[in-house]
Amino acid sequence: MNLLPTLMSNPSAALLSSVAALSYAVLAWAHQRMTPPQVRGLLATAWFLHLVVLMQGLFTQPVRFGFAPALSITAWLVLTVYVVESRLYPQLRARWTLAALGTLAVLLALIFPGSPYPALRSAWLPLHWALGIASYGLIAAAVVHAWLMQRAEAAMRQGNATESTMPLLMLERLTFRFVAAGFALLSATLLAGGWFSAMLHHEWVWEHKTVFSVLAWLTMGVLLLGRWRLGWRGRTAVRTIYLGAGFLLLGYVGSRFVLEVVLHRA
Repeated sequence: MNLLPTLMSNPSAALLSSVAALSYAVLAWAHQRMTPPQVRGLLATAWFLHLVVLMQGLFTQPVRFGFAPALSITAWLVLTVYVVESRLYPQLRARWTLAALGTLAVLLALIFPGSPYPALRSAWLPLHWALGIASYGLIAAAVVHAWLMQRAEAAMRQGNATESTMPLLMLERLTFRFVAAGFALLSATLLAGGWFSAMLHHEWVWEHKTVFSVLAWLTMGVLLLGRWRLGWRGRTAVRTIYLGAGFLLLGYVGSRFVLEVVLHRA
């Protein structure tokens, strides 16, 4: 792939993306040598620049979208959740990991800006996209919390837990709240997708992304049912969350990655 034409087609977006990625990278690499106000200031700067880049991509004509912009929006949503939660729960410590995720997501969206959509097949299609991205963000937040829960549990077992460690039960409650919210939005996404498919094709079209999205929905539904009826928690819950998120990732991001990068088709 020739990167130069992609960068020169929108130099302001390329510059903003580079600065946002650099801000995230500095935060991931040097956060331990920075004071808390410096960390918060740099995180806020990177977060805001990331938002501006996303707005440029979504509100310029023609609209471009693909696997990398979807990942970039998802990463920004997860960072937004973290920024809000870290004010409520100072014990949350995933800053460097999320900053590294932000760096990767911004750079991927810069290199792979997606396919142009000069005309939408339906005026309701942006609603379907919004629901899908929101469900991605919430389930990605659940994955981050599940990972933090795994770390907290390991620290407890090894006797390394301190007063600054986030309480395991609190992490567990937050994780399942995000799972439930993500499941609700994923349900709405599938219903909206089925409705649009019926409008455009007069039938439900079973594409790769539909199959994987339904598998993700079933996995998260089973997890919530198991939590309610059988009290699932710990490793069982964490692994099920990872599995469901993996299916969801393969649904849109995976299929678009194959089309855009492997097959070079829009």
